[in-house]
Parts: sequence; C-alpha cells; structure tokens
Amino acid sequence: MSNLKVSVILHYSKDAAYENQKFLKIIQSILEQTNHDSEIFILNDCHDETIIRQINEINTESALIHLIEAKQTALGGQLNEAFKMAKAPYILYMDNRNSEIYLKKGAIDLFLLTPERNKQAGLVYADYELLENLQVKEIHLLKHHQGKVRDNQDYGKVFFIKRKALEKLEFADEKLKFNTLYDLRLKISEKNKLVHVANRYCGSLYRIVAESKSHNVFDYLLASKESQLEAEQVLTGHLKRIKACLDPFKHYTPRPKARTKTDLKASVIIPVNNRPEFIGAAIESVQAQTIKEVEVIVVVNGGPEDPTADEVKRYMPGGDKYDDNKPSVQLLVFDINNLGLCLNMGAKAARGEFYVQLDSDDRLKPDAVEKILSVFDSDPNIGMVIGSYEVWEKDKTGNLKRMEDIPVVTHDEWTEKNGRNNLLRINGAGAPRSIPIALINMLGFSVNDEPYARNYGEDYDMVLRISERHRIGRIWEPIYEVVRHAGGTDHSIDQATIDRNDEAKDYMRLKAIERRIKINSA
Repeated sequence: MSNLKVSVILHYSKDAAYENQKFLKIIQSILEQTNHDSEIFILNDCHDETIIRQINEINTESALIHLIEAKQTALGGQLNEAFKMAKAPYILYMDNRNSEIYLKKGAIDLFLLTPERNKQAGLVYADYELLENLQVKEIHLLKHHQGKVRDNQDYGKVFFIKRKALEKLEFADEKLKFNTLYDLRLKISEKNKLVHVANRYCGSLYRIVAESKSHNVFDYLLASKESQLEAEQVLTGHLKRIKACLDPFKHYTPRPKARTKTDLKASVIIPVNNRPEFIGAAIESVQAQTIKEVEVIVVVNGGPEDPTADEVKRYMPGGDKYDDNKPSVQLLVFDINNLGLCLNMGAKAARGEFYVQLDSDDRLKPDAVEKILSVFDSDPNIGMVIGSYEVWEKDKTGNLKRMEDIPVVTHDEWTEKNGRNNLLRINGAGAPRSIPIALINMLGFSVNDEPYARNYGEDYDMVLRISERHRIGRIWEPIYEVVRHAGGTDHSIDQATIDRNDEAKDYMRLKAIERRIKINSA
C-alpha cells in the first residue's frame, strides 16, 4: 500500500481477561476507522488456532493483518519484532494485554493531525473513556513536561509514535521486565515532544473496558523489589542522558550551624487543624522521649475557635496535664489553614537545633529523637535525617492497632548512592523527617506559592533542595507511628485531588531537574 500511514500494533495475549469475540471486536474497531491507510500487527503469544482462523477470514488486501508469533516473553522483545516489520511512518500501539480497548472511528485521523500541528511530536497520547459496571467515566490525563518522571503517571494505553523517534532509540530495551513503556516514554521525551490530546466532553479517542482501581497511598509498598529497582535504573539512565543526574557523594557541603546557642536539641513542630481528639497523644509521645532536651510547638491553624487550642493548653502552665518535669509546650494560633505557614512560623519560634516532624494524628516512638540526633552527630554534611514508620489504624470503636499487613515503611529507595536521584521518581520522602532549624530558615517550606500546591507536598521541594547539597541520613528501625483514620488526608481521596497533588510535585521535580542540570554544568 503506497499510501500506508499507520502501523497498528496490538496483542493477542494469554493474559487477557476477555474472550476471543471481544478481541475480534477490538480488531473491528481498527478496521472501521475513517482512515484506511493502515496495517495491523498482532503479537500472538496465545497460539489459539480458532482465533488465527477467524483473523485469516477477515484478512484482506485492504485490511493487511499480520500475525506475529511472539517468541520472546519480555514486552520489549515482542515490540521490537513488530517495530522492525512495520512499514508506516507512524506506529499506533495498543496495550490491550489485560484490558479491552476500542478505538473511536476517527481516532487515527485525529492522531495523524496532531504531529502535523506539532512538528517535534515523537509520541501522542490521549484522554480516554473507562467503562466499568456499565458506567462510562471520562479519564482526563495530565499534560507532559520535563518534570513528569514518575513511573506511575497514567499516559493511557494507546500511544501514537513517530517511527523516526523509535529508530533513534534503536527501539525498545529488551532487557527490561517491568518498565518497558516507562523507559520508552522517557527516551522519546529526550529528543521529541510528548503531546497530549485532551477531552472536555465526548472527545476521547478510545474506550477501555476494565475495573478502575481505588487509590491507596501505600500501593507502592506492594510493588516487587525487582520492579522498583528496574524503574530506578530506567530513571537514572534518563537523568544521566539529560545531564540531571547527581553523582554519588558529590556536591555535599556542611549543614549550617545554629545561629544562636541553645540548650534544646530538638523542636517537634505539629501543625494541626481541628483535631482535639488526637493532639494529646501526639504531645505525650514527645514528652515521653528518652532525650529530654526537646520542646513541642503546636501550631493551630483553625483560629482561636479551633477546639484543638484548648486541648493543647492543658499541657501548658495552669493546665491540668502540665508537668514542669516534662518538655515544654508552645502554642501558636493562626486563622489561615496553610501548612507552610505553620511550619515556617514554628521554625522561627523554635529554640531547638533540629526540627522533627510530627503530624497531629501520629506519634513518635520514645527513642525517635535520640536516634535522629545520633545520625546527625555522625557526619556534619548530613542535612536531613529520614526515619522509618509503622502504620496503625483507628477503628470505629476508637481503638488503635498496628496494620500488620503493611510492613515497616523504610523507603529503601533512599540509598546512600542514588536516593536523591530516585526521589524524583517517587512521591514519598519517608517519615519522620528532621532538618536543622537553621537550614529551614534559609530555604523555607512551601506556602502554596507553587503552581497547583494546596497544602500538599509542603516539604517536598525542601527535601529535593537539601538532597542536592547535603547527605541524607537514614534510620531503618521504626521511630514513628502513622495513624490512619476516617478523617485522615490519605484515607479517602478522589482523582481530581490526586491529579492536583501530582501536578504540584511534578512542578517541583521540573524545577529540581533544571537546578541539577545547572549544578552539573558548573
């Protein structure tokens, strides 16, 4: 076909959770396109003679359906077989290994128009419809930029790729087991634009039939170690190629010293809004520390009417829970719910040398501060210490119990050698975090002044900045107890909030990548 424009690649997979007739309907959605200048390649690892016969019956000169026996098990090897056979200048890859995917009739025409308008486009991805329980939801994806280096970002399951962009890469990395598409996306983005076709209403290019998955902030703990290490390898390679990878142990400088002499070792700063039922346990976990040269600074941001303030006053002079022999409690009250405001003002009021993180509904283990100070004492270049934590749950009766199905969260991705690069891939930085007060006053927590930031990731930018110039110390034993409950910010979260939060941290990643390129060039 002299007018061949698109080579469509899809799977006939043994892992598919749908029957043969639905697979034939997927092929039919390709054949019914308003644009007919295409060929179809089917990667076949199922070897079902019935489906092969049915495909051959609809295979005509105009359809051009090619069956490729998938000899390799890894996705990269399978794709390369098809890439080498594809003749068209554009490749439309449908990742239908697990889910049904049906193209809208005008999908290929719209995909073809996009690189006409965007000459630097190497990959085009698009919003889609999700059909679950007979209900259709429109899934709106995020626009790509250089800071979009997370491995868990949704780019959909249909990718329109310029063949020349693939040829520059010498196609897919066949050694990868889990992260082939992540690797391809990052590599294409290095030399070409990734263009997103958005949908407002009824403008999706395809439909996926699958079960949507509820969001769980601890999902990443369930990913295999092998998969995580491979994703780290993929990201590190990308950062090296764009000159944003920080070499191990380079660029470290001593942390700043405290500006004024103080007898207090640490200030535990607790921002809180309307949680009187939790704040007492948080305060008492600080007062129970093995290191007594600490203080508690509670920053209530719900205004004077917030009942949390009265609960805090019970631990201050004149209160029924005040004890002169225990670490002191400071109370700051603001009428603006801004976490960055709370943490920055808490740091300005602090009398300790180091800040220690504590959320109002969580608790420190008794030896938390002792272990944190020991790590700081080990190296003057350490600019932050990150601990490990257990996950606890408050049930309907108010009782707390350890969630045994969730292991101790150690954030193993924070390796001495590569943690500060791998941080760009993941959303979590570990807990609790401890930072010199002098360094906080130099850098400042986010006050929601970055795009999309709304009381989320207020310290993520600071963690990125500190890791660029200082070592990160680690504690692998649990020194913190995260308490999950119905009112927690990570307990129930909708997709719009997830997207906004991801956008906020992706912008911080973008700025970090730009800084790191400058650091390396200097």
